[in-house]
Amino acid sequence: MTETSPSFPRSIDLLSHQECQLVVVDVQEKLVPVIPIAKELVFRIKQLAQAANLFQIPISSTEQYPKGLGPTVSELADLLPEPKEKVRFSGAECLGWGSITNTIDSRVKIVLTGIEAHICVQQTTLDLLAAGYRVIIPIDAVASRNKLDWKVAIKRMENSGAQITTTESILFEWCEVAGTDEFKQISRLVTEKQ
Repeated sequence: MTETSPSFPRSIDLLSHQECQLVVVDVQEKLVPVIPIAKELVFRIKQLAQAANLFQIPISSTEQYPKGLGPTVSELADLLPEPKEKVRFSGAECLGWGSITNTIDSRVKIVLTGIEAHICVQQTTLDLLAAGYRVIIPIDAVASRNKLDWKVAIKRMENSGAQITTTESILFEWCEVAGTDEFKQISRLVTEKQ
């Protein structure tokens, strides 16, 4: 039996695939090798991108100075749209969305992933929050070269209003119910090995 409309109101803090966008920040060839948890990071972002494609969630990606740092890693490139190039550390401006008050798009919850947590991810988060978006950070899909930088960035983003969660939590919130084809595909995604 599949329940399609809940009789109890759903929390506004839960993520509906109709309200979300996925942003992948600077997961590039010359940056990834210096990340201690690179394999897990790319794996988690790949799961999010596959689920976003399944639920038709818009995806945006950025590349920081690709001439010097290279393109997006090949494991993700086919799952993502053409990346937006940037030299500013924050990717908010190059996304071209503007303030939430100037948009008619209902997709105001931004799942933000990538590297480095304390530089480009953090600055993008703070700018998107300032523009009125709700930012959700999957803690296992953002990373920095140094763990201290990552820890402080996560704390600062959370203190500034970003919600911190995990990739798997997001996948099942997007799915919402069991017993569907989407649920079966999400279940396969979360049981895959790195």
